[in-house]
Amino acid sequence: MNKTKFARRLARWRACLFLGAIPALTPAQSVPPATEQPPHKASPAVRGKKAVGPMDDFAGLTLTDEQKAKIDKIHEDTKSRLNVVAKDQKLSPEQKDAFLQGFLRNEHTQIFQVLTREQQLEVRKKVFARRAAAMKEQEEKKQSQPK
Repeated sequence: MNKTKFARRLARWRACLFLGAIPALTPAQSVPPATEQPPHKASPAVRGKKAVGPMDDFAGLTLTDEQKAKIDKIHEDTKSRLNVVAKDQKLSPEQKDAFLQGFLRNEHTQIFQVLTREQQLEVRKKVFARRAAAMKEQEEKKQSQPK
């Protein structure tokens, strides 16, 4: 029993010693990293539009002037936030994408809250139809792929 405890302690000590020696063994770490940044993906605000997107769910609704004014205000606020994030040099491309997607989701939620109950039901029907079509398309792709 004591021999196994001693062997385990010895193995741990050797592992720590080895891990501590690794930086000294690799001279490449003394070379500064390359200044060239990897290319980043375009943000959602810059990317091309999809055939059918979440904003299409609001198309065809009859809106009052008050609703139109509120929605325009929401669009303006979101656009200013998107511009600030797009110009921020401190954020990585992944962080920018996350912020942009979050702002767009927030915009859709705010617009949805401006709508009446009947309008919200119409939008929900469109969303469910769009999602069902997307799922059906994915299933068809899986079935058409050779096995």
